Amino acid sequence: MTVRGWNVLSQQDMESIHEATLTILEKTGVNVGYEPALEAFKKAGARVDGERVYLPRALVEKKVKEAPSEFTLYARNPEKNITIGGDHFITAPGYGAPFVTDWDHKKRTATYADYENFAKLAGASKNLSMTGGVLVEPSDIPDEIRHAKMHYACILYSDKCFMGSSSGAKKAVDSIKMAQILFGPEHSLLEKPALISLINTITPLTLDERQAGGLMEYAKGGQACIVAALSMAGATSPASLAGTLAVQNAEILTGIILAQIVRPGAPVVYGSTSSITEMKYGSLTIGAPETALVTNATAQMAAFYGIPCRAGGGLTDAKCVDAQAGAESMMNLLTASQSGINFVLHAVGILEYYMSMSYEKFIVDDENLGMVLRFRRGIEVNEESLPLEMIHQVGPGGHFLDQEHTFNTFRKEFWKTSIYDRGTYDNWRLSGAPAINEVAHKKCGEILSQYQPPALDSLIDNQLKKFIQNL
Repeated sequence: MTVRGWNVLSQQDMESIHEATLTILEKTGVNVGYEPALEAFKKAGARVDGERVYLPRALVEKKVKEAPSEFTLYARNPEKNITIGGDHFITAPGYGAPFVTDWDHKKRTATYADYENFAKLAGASKNLSMTGGVLVEPSDIPDEIRHAKMHYACILYSDKCFMGSSSGAKKAVDSIKMAQILFGPEHSLLEKPALISLINTITPLTLDERQAGGLMEYAKGGQACIVAALSMAGATSPASLAGTLAVQNAEILTGIILAQIVRPGAPVVYGSTSSITEMKYGSLTIGAPETALVTNATAQMAAFYGIPCRAGGGLTDAKCVDAQAGAESMMNLLTASQSGINFVLHAVGILEYYMSMSYEKFIVDDENLGMVLRFRRGIEVNEESLPLEMIHQVGPGGHFLDQEHTFNTFRKEFWKTSIYDRGTYDNWRLSGAPAINEVAHKKCGEILSQYQPPALDSLIDNQLKKFIQNL
């Protein structure tokens, strides 16, 4: 049983946002800064004026229907294949942070060693579905090979699915080539996709050369794309959340339609990380309750079109692992789970509105993700879980500690924490009264020192290294 939550939009609300979106696409249009995309739109029946693309209603509604409602991504370990869509809940770590916030709360530039560490943590996690993509942005690796080195780390340290590069057409092609090396020539990536990439629009109403180029190559190759908007209500989109939803919807649908023009049936995900502007500073805020509202509405609009959806998870504006980080992250993660979001990016590790990753927060968020996954399992009601005869035998005033049913049930029914303290105050004091970030710091060190990556065939390993050397 999957527990589902609430809806913030009525059917009429969704239809109104859809109609507003069609008006935006027909009358205002979207800027697309990539000539092959402009040609593709023109051939499909859109009106193109310079870089401005105007999409007629008929084209929008026809192409959106071509997008699949569910698809599978293939991992090198078949047991870790994932399905995106339906009631599936796929999770990946933080993405794109240029900084790492250290144990002593100091922020520094992320390195490739950090990237490798986070790939190991993602591989070790029992809760994360994927290794991820740009776990951090390693500044000590040249840009022309950075994407390939990140892919290599994901392949080396985990046998889960990983994400392709979204930095232009060439790097998308490189990503597909590396996936083909990993899976071998006998595997048809066109029929069995292995990659999903994050394609971000630029709000308001823009799709640039890098993102459009990457999207078209992935669609051509049968690989999946998350088309996502990051609108800042009050700055890059209207201050009204309904207005923001209409603007982001126009952007997302433009990318989805382009993918379907390139290859009808190309796997896509309807994505959003939109939130509001902190008007006091003019900066993005993702820990606000409006983020959760937009997440829920995003899931509803994706369902309106019959397309899988993506949102953020452990999102916070906090600068360290504190009460603010815990409250905001759990609000956003639980909202994603209960709203019907299929793909959660930034499920663990993120601090400071996408700017920084934290080892300690990775561990705390992963623990919280375990709680959310337990919540999603719900309560099983059957003859075994309603042991009436045992209840009758124990009767009033008895206890169930020594019952065989208890021993057979609690390990599968009760979620077990690995870092949170559930003991007595006295035991906590005797252990040194550690704060949660201290516990997480210690656990992180243990995971990294003990981690054994899955074996990688030496021939494949050498082919991947040679590919990177030749870039």
